[in-house]
Amino acid sequence: MIATVRGKVLAVKAAVAIIEVGGIGLTIRATAATLAKLREGVEAFLHTTLVVREDSLTLYGFDEAEERDTFEVLQGVSGIGPRTGLAILSVHTPDALRRAVGARDAKALQRVPGIGAKGAQRLLLELDKKLGPARGETAAGSAMDGADVIEALTGLGWPERDAYVAFDAVRQEQAGADTATLLRACLQFLGARK
Repeated sequence: MIATVRGKVLAVKAAVAIIEVGGIGLTIRATAATLAKLREGVEAFLHTTLVVREDSLTLYGFDEAEERDTFEVLQGVSGIGPRTGLAILSVHTPDALRRAVGARDAKALQRVPGIGAKGAQRLLLELDKKLGPARGETAAGSAMDGADVIEALTGLGWPERDAYVAFDAVRQEQAGADTATLLRACLQFLGARK
């Protein structure tokens, strides 16, 4: 219904941003990563989806169209509401979610607040065909190397989302590299971002 919003950011709070569009202040729920990119008084552009419930109309905003599309797919999973969908995208990027589903990694899904063992299994089952493969995923070995690299980075104290972003950034140029080389490249990428 409302696919995008462009306007001046009036306020950024813990879970929402208020963006003025045509003289109207819209309250938009978003992930912490999306909210962190918004600055009060500066124009912002968000990809949005409107969730209509019996007692409310809630606008959810995302930095990337891919995040919005993934959020909408998540809404089709039984037991996953908008808040849980937003929580999933706060922990996993869309590509990281596709990798977790492709690798049948229930533990990665259980890292999301509100998702237990049964919920993770339901997500794996229902999202298997809906999300498609992760970008650049060619061999089963690359998924295993990726899981090892992500686990190593999180073990070193990097947030999981940052670990996935780093892995996504380096794996194309490091195609065919072993786990140690991928880990070194990810650490260099993360170090350069600080």
